[in-house]
Amino acid sequence: MGDDNTGPQLMEACRSGDLVLVQSLLEADADVTYSNPDDGVTPLMIAAEGGHIPVITVLLEAGAPWNAQDKDGHTAGEYATSSGNRETLPVLLDWAVTAELLLSSISDGSDAKIVGEKKRKTAESESYLGQKLRYVDGKLLDEDNEAVMMGWEAPLMVHHADIICASGGGAGGGCGDVLNVGFGLGIIDEEIQKRNPRSHTIIEAHPDVYARMLELGWDKKPGVKILFGKWQDVVGKLEDHSLDGIFWDTYAEYYEDMRIWHKELPRLLRPNGVYTFFNGLAPDNLFFHLVYGEIARRELNALGFSVKYDAVPIDASSEEIWEGVANRYWNFTVYFVPTCVLIEQKKEEITREETTTE
Repeated sequence: MGDDNTGPQLMEACRSGDLVLVQSLLEADADVTYSNPDDGVTPLMIAAEGGHIPVITVLLEAGAPWNAQDKDGHTAGEYATSSGNRETLPVLLDWAVTAELLLSSISDGSDAKIVGEKKRKTAESESYLGQKLRYVDGKLLDEDNEAVMMGWEAPLMVHHADIICASGGGAGGGCGDVLNVGFGLGIIDEEIQKRNPRSHTIIEAHPDVYARMLELGWDKKPGVKILFGKWQDVVGKLEDHSLDGIFWDTYAEYYEDMRIWHKELPRLLRPNGVYTFFNGLAPDNLFFHLVYGEIARRELNALGFSVKYDAVPIDASSEEIWEGVANRYWNFTVYFVPTCVLIEQKKEEITREETTTE
């Protein structure tokens, strides 16, 4: 490394956007990972705040960590957006997404849990399934008072139900054959029922939630089929291209589990079938949230889906909402609702079908 003063010098060069000086300092072995000991601010954050895109590019190429956080938990992405530099954020976002996808390809996805926990911070799946759950005041809590699902999500579930029931697979263009993975409080399933689906399948893995479903009579509702078990164990019972809409909202799983699930979708959905999921990706930091949303978009694109996110205002900030809950799992004022439409089958899927019919 360079001398102890190169870090602060690099910071000042980034602040002024002096590309030549930044390059000179890096060539002199200045520490591109340097952070201010008082506030944790890095050269990349300073450059992002100033909108100095050439400097940002040089720093990233030199190894500046895109996901470094200052002492308040802010990344270079937040510094870019807070200063109104709209051209800067896409540069950081594209770099971060590309880096994470490359890391995933090298590590076979084993590092996806670091930033990309799917929904909640909790134990692994098997541990969760062995816990006793409680339904309390519009919440579903585990033994550690972590929330599996909460009532404040209800407005979001209305949007998700609209999406999976809008494919027009049913009679008269109504709600067709739909699947929900993860019952929880049953909010989205109630919304689906309001839309008169042709068929309504629910996968639920937790025995306490399953017992609750039976208690409420879900097994007796016309057109409803319950598959009790982990989705990994029961998804094979679903016929190929039998669904018009799918919603996904599991608990105690990581982004890598979601990746595996996504590979099932082209088999399960009919052409123009619609998929959506609870978008709780990286819920503690908005930039990380955007990064993992874009990763999901690109990976679903590769599976033959068009993907869009619609911003929906949501306010879950009240302390009363989180009373009795160990940890908040939502910290934003906007929710990005994903709509994923199957527009083409993967070539290997088409080949498999042709081989089967010959």
